[in-house]
This record gives sequence, structure tokens and C-alpha cells, in this order.
Amino acid sequence: MQLVTAIIRPERIDFVKKALEDRGFAGMTITEVRGRGEQGGISLQFRGKTVAVDMLPKCRIEVAVSDYQVDAAIEAICAGARTGKVGDGRIFVLPILRTVRVRTGEELADVPVPSVEGSTPSTGSTLSI
Repeated sequence: MQLVTAIIRPERIDFVKKALEDRGFAGMTITEVRGRGEQGGISLQFRGKTVAVDMLPKCRIEVAVSDYQVDAAIEAICAGARTGKVGDGRIFVLPILRTVRVRTGEELADVPVPSVEGSTPSTGSTLSI
């Protein structure tokens, strides 16, 4: 399994949620965060003075997916988050070594991973469910 984490503009969160849900990714975690990337912040006019804002509000979306679903999740996030402007966001993909359901203690080997419509495991990769 892989953890797909995206840092995006807060105003694009509903578009990204819809794009992920439309592709079969129902489970996600969304967190409000602050940060900056290559843009380095912005300057605003406030009461006649210029104020530098270097930590911008962003949203962080985390989705755990099967190895063969990573590309579909990335495409969904990009489709929903892209405005074409600097600061659209960044996507990170990290391996998940182990997952345990808190309520029952089930390990990944016992928990079925929902399939995404149109996705199939690629050749050469295996997913132990």
C-alpha cells in the first residue's frame, strides 16, 4: 500500500474530494495546514501598509491506496486541484509498511482493499490482501 499525500489550495478542496470520490476513493483525511513552497509567500496591502505573509493556508489530503491505484489517485488530485497558477500544490507518495484497524485489530492481510473502477494491478506488482 501507498500513502498519497497532497498539499493544495484550500479553495480547491471540494473539487479534489469530488474527483477522488468519482474514482472510487471514499476514505481520506483532510487537515488544514500552513506553509509555503517555491512561491515563498505573498505580500498584501492592509490599512495602507504592505504586509508580507510567508506561511499560507493550505489543505493536506491523505489517501491510502493499493500500489496499482497510485496513478489514479494522483490523476484525480491533479484534476481537482490544478488552477495553472504558482502554489497549486505538491503530491507525495510514501510506502505504508503496516496498517491495523483500531476497532478490531485486523491487519492489512485481513482487511479487503476496495478496488477502484477501471484499475487493475499492473504486471510485476503484487498486493497481498
